[in-house]
Amino acid sequence: MVTIAPHPLLDAVCFVARSKLSAGELACSTALEAALAFDATVVLPSDDVRSAVRTLLRHGGYKPSGRGKPASEYLAGAYTEGRFPRINALVDVCNAVSLHSGLPISLLDYELLQGNLTISVLPEGSSYIFNPSGQTIDASGLLALSDSVGPAGTPVKDAQRTKTHTGTTATLTVIWGSTALPGRAAAAAARYRELLGSVADITVEPNL
Repeated sequence: MVTIAPHPLLDAVCFVARSKLSAGELACSTALEAALAFDATVVLPSDDVRSAVRTLLRHGGYKPSGRGKPASEYLAGAYTEGRFPRINALVDVCNAVSLHSGLPISLLDYELLQGNLTISVLPEGSSYIFNPSGQTIDASGLLALSDSVGPAGTPVKDAQRTKTHTGTTATLTVIWGSTALPGRAAAAAARYRELLGSVADITVEPNL
């Protein structure tokens, strides 16, 4: 269960998915390959979507720009430049849905999360390690899903300690939607479930 603190703009969708195969064993499906294929005719989400996501992040005082921009903006830029990342089927599903919806999405290893899970705006002075080299991000005022240890997933960068890996079999997904984009997060979740189902026999639990 994820406890979500009151927020006037947040429309988050959270769910757990479980697979009998590990992330490293899953193969991309035809449907997923199509969603990831570079095609200059693909119309990416409008500036209105980008603006709504940035406004969502700014509400708590965070400044979503530069290296701290929403993860969805990074993916859109990588896609248009023909350098879209390919990791494994689980991460690729997440990135494909984020790309086409324009919403940032956190993908965490569910078994690495500890204690109670909450979504809230982080207080001033918050930070966490986001990559293997130990770099940290100033997350003051940023929306985040946290466990008993600290921040785990955010619309910008997920914490290194809870990221998925080749042995991951259970994931927690957080779609960071905005009330300014009604129905968009729900539609992204439906597409996410559809793509997961195309990859393998993956059980997606009801929204948390």
